[in-house]
Amino acid sequence: MNTLFKIFFTLCLTATFLFAAKGPVHKSLRAYSMGNAHVAVVDDKEAIYYNYAGLAQINRLGNFKKRPQQGYYPRNFINMRLNVGGAVPFQDFLNGYNLAMDIQDLYEKAEEEADANDVSVADALIDSLGNHPELAEKINEYDHVLLSLMAKFDAELAFHNFGGAIWVDANVAPYIDAGLIIPFLSIDTLYVDAVVQAGIGIGVTNQLSLGFGVKAVKRQSVSVFKLDASNYSTIQDTLDVRFDEARDDLFNFSTISYGMDFGVLFQLTRETRLGASLRDVFFKELNEATIDPNLSFGFNYSPRILNTNTAFARKFNIAVDFEDALNNDRNYKPLSHLNLGMEVEQTLLAWPGLNNEIRALKVRLAGGFKGGYPSGGVSLEVLRLVEVELATWAEEKGYYTGQAPYRIYMGQVRVGF
Repeated sequence: MNTLFKIFFTLCLTATFLFAAKGPVHKSLRAYSMGNAHVAVVDDKEAIYYNYAGLAQINRLGNFKKRPQQGYYPRNFINMRLNVGGAVPFQDFLNGYNLAMDIQDLYEKAEEEADANDVSVADALIDSLGNHPELAEKINEYDHVLLSLMAKFDAELAFHNFGGAIWVDANVAPYIDAGLIIPFLSIDTLYVDAVVQAGIGIGVTNQLSLGFGVKAVKRQSVSVFKLDASNYSTIQDTLDVRFDEARDDLFNFSTISYGMDFGVLFQLTRETRLGASLRDVFFKELNEATIDPNLSFGFNYSPRILNTNTAFARKFNIAVDFEDALNNDRNYKPLSHLNLGMEVEQTLLAWPGLNNEIRALKVRLAGGFKGGYPSGGVSLEVLRLVEVELATWAEEKGYYTGQAPYRIYMGQVRVGF
């Protein structure tokens, strides 16, 4: 159990320079399921991450007294939530684990044969692989295949004009390398971002809202390591070293970076909003790397005929964003920055005559395209307090869109309201 704890702690408190030029990225399953087009949607706590100006919409959309022209929209009073989520390619990890165990068994048998025949372990291992061609084929099949494991935690609070969150985003991407003689396990990516942020959104006029926020970010970093059959027995020592490094760096507050986020919303018509945000404007380097600000802009369309503000409320949004306009990491193609999607949210069980905020069952479906790749998601909320969300999208691992997409399936459990 102690070893398992150290593995978990090490993976969740480590970082790499692979994404050093990018700021912390919060994975909102609501936004990602609809293509991550959310800069102009921001009608709830997601405004904390995408556009602080959206905080001015909380308890205004759906409020006939304060904003009668948009009273048709489902009303939202306050958000206070704890979210825990993760993404694991279960089948890939299971196959990789079984392969690693087969390799370990093969190595142990090769050691026994080497001692019995007075030859080197490498020669005995080559002979063993020759006698087991099916294992060699499996090794080649999994050679350098990244297995992305993600974890997230959010504590969020948002109400009219104010919002704040404490959140953690962690990722580890191990892979099996066939090697020249002995296969080994390597970690390509290890990182964790811990963020504390808060901001305000003010309605300047009935059409114009402005937002501003600050954040403190700590990005963990340790050296990348590998484990092969020859040092498999020393895994405990390796984990002890990584555990100590991560624990010591956790309380090194001098590595915390501070930044600002800015946002604006403009209600063009009662059904159409325009939004823009400039996020991750840092005062100093983050993990010894200069962070490129994230400039994004887009629009949201909420047709009056498809939205209802009753006990059985319905929300319908169509959104398009141009994301991270100043960053060319994805490639030079403008369409790789284009996100678009739609969502429909329907209350299925409620108390007639009462507001939508008091409900028993709600479902949400969404779909879209994020950076050129399809995305989608579904969520089910029970008794207003518990929600289960599932979402899928793809990230580009190559040098241009379409070269090496990696599909991610992520789940999340939310407690709160």
